[in-house]
This record gives sequence, C-alpha cells and structure tokens, in this order.
Amino acid sequence: MSVVVITPDNFATIAKTIGYLHEQNVRDRLEIVIAAPTKVALQLQEDVLRAFHSFKVIEVGEITSTARARAAGVFAASAPVVAFVEDHSFPASGWAEALIGAHRQAWAAVGPAMVNANPLTLASWVSLLTEYAPWLDPCPAGVRYHLPGHNASYKRALLVQYGDALEAMIDAESVLQWDLRSQGHELYLESAAKTMHYNFSAGFSWLPLRFNGGRLFAAARARNWSALRRMLYCLASPLIPFVRLMRIVKELRAPGRRRDLLPRIVPLLLVSLVFDAAGELTGYALGAGDSMRKLSDMEFHRHRYLAKTDFHAE
Repeated sequence: MSVVVITPDNFATIAKTIGYLHEQNVRDRLEIVIAAPTKVALQLQEDVLRAFHSFKVIEVGEITSTARARAAGVFAASAPVVAFVEDHSFPASGWAEALIGAHRQAWAAVGPAMVNANPLTLASWVSLLTEYAPWLDPCPAGVRYHLPGHNASYKRALLVQYGDALEAMIDAESVLQWDLRSQGHELYLESAAKTMHYNFSAGFSWLPLRFNGGRLFAAARARNWSALRRMLYCLASPLIPFVRLMRIVKELRAPGRRRDLLPRIVPLLLVSLVFDAAGELTGYALGAGDSMRKLSDMEFHRHRYLAKTDFHAE
C-alpha cells in the first residue's frame, strides 16, 4: 500500500505522522510518498524511512491546494492501493493491516473509524462531529454512502483513470466517492482501522474552516450543474444546518458514543453547521473562490489552532 503524506514545508511537519506509520506491524509493506514543495527544503530524514518497503519524494511547488498535491502523490505511487493521511491525523496500531486486508475485496475505497485525539474541549468535538460524525469510533464496519475525506484509501487504478481531472475530483472527496458509486463501485468502512484526528479547539478558530470547507464542497459538487439547479440548492441551503444537526445527534446517541455531550454541544454544533451552510450557499452561488488556498493554509501546523489544554494533555 502506498501512503501519501503532504508537507507544505519540511519533514518536521509530518514527522509525527511518519512515526505512527513506522509503528505499523506491516510497515515493510508500505511505500511512503511524500509530496513537498522542494526536496532541498524538505530536509528529509532518510534513516526514519528505511524501515518501510520504500519511499519517494515528489516536488509539487508551493502547496496552495492539497488536492493537487494528493493527486500528484497518487500518480507517483507504485502500490495497487493508495491511502491518504494528514499531518494531524495519526494512524493507530493495526491501521495499515486492516486497510490492506479490506482491500483484498473488491471495494473501490476503504475508510477508517475516526478517533478524537484531543477530546478535552467541546470545540474539538464540534470540529470532529461536523466533519466526521458518520465514522466516529466506535462504529460498525460495512458498506457506506461515503467515507472520511483526507483519510480514506483507494484502489489506485480507479483514481488514475480520471487523469488530469483527478485534482478536481478530490477538491471535495465526497464528490469523488459519489462518482465511484455512480460507476457501480462500493465503499467500505473498516472499523478495525482507526486514526486519531486532532481537531481545531482554540476559541472559534474552526469557523473559517467550516465556511471555506462548505464553500469548496458546494463548488465541487455543483461544477457541472445548471444555473437552475444551483439556484434551487441556494434556496434550500438554510435547511441544511437543521438536517445535519439531527443526523449528528442521532450518531452521538449510537452505542458507545459520547451521549454525555448532549445537550451541551448542540448550540455550538448549530453555529458550526450554520457557517458550513453559509459556505455552501456561497459555493453554489459564486463558486470556490480562494477557499482551497485558505483551507490548505489552515490544515497544516494544527498546533496553531489547539486549546492550551490539548498541549498539556500531550
């Protein structure tokens, strides 16, 4: 399995993620593909990477789009399965083995269960639930409508078939997954594969993320829509926060989940979802704008957006 890791600057930014990959019991079956602006600036620590099956570095220039960097990683990968990881999401023990095992089946994509790596604040839970509620650990394995973005794995052959269009397809990964499903492929959630995700938790730092995330998603989703369909979705967008809130509350009430967060978290969740829906409205009406650049800048170096309690917990 090839694992695509992106850094906007140097190796230190992804060192912790690489460390968790290094602890995988099948690390000798992993190819690490690092997408970086330049090899010189990367300051690669080759000694850490020698325990893997192989590794390679691809130069992608200034990273203003994580989708462009990930697409480049896919085309550079050698293994039949490609997994995406983040500098703030750390694969737990057994993650790689579980994904590789699941991909022995015909699934087009396999995703992990999402674990909250900094669970001490409500803001962190709001961030995680807004993005990843359907895959919150614990959750049952099975066929899914879509999988957690930036953290899923795919049959490489299905991704490279998009050619130059792959970058656009993974601007918002749900669009890619829905397109795969439209071709008759199935997506699978492997609950034995878990990743520990650090979430925005400092103040209201997560609100710009939510707005720009919603805008990028809507723009990618509506790329080939008619003006009439865009208008109808703009009119319906005020309903989105309430529909999504009900779904998230239902997820929190599932067995093993953090029911104790209810009802304290509901007001903040609604605020988050309103910002997300405002972003969607903007995306349907005006397109993506510079939302990808803003998101790419915020996604890296997540320590800038963590509450002080999270640093103490580490």
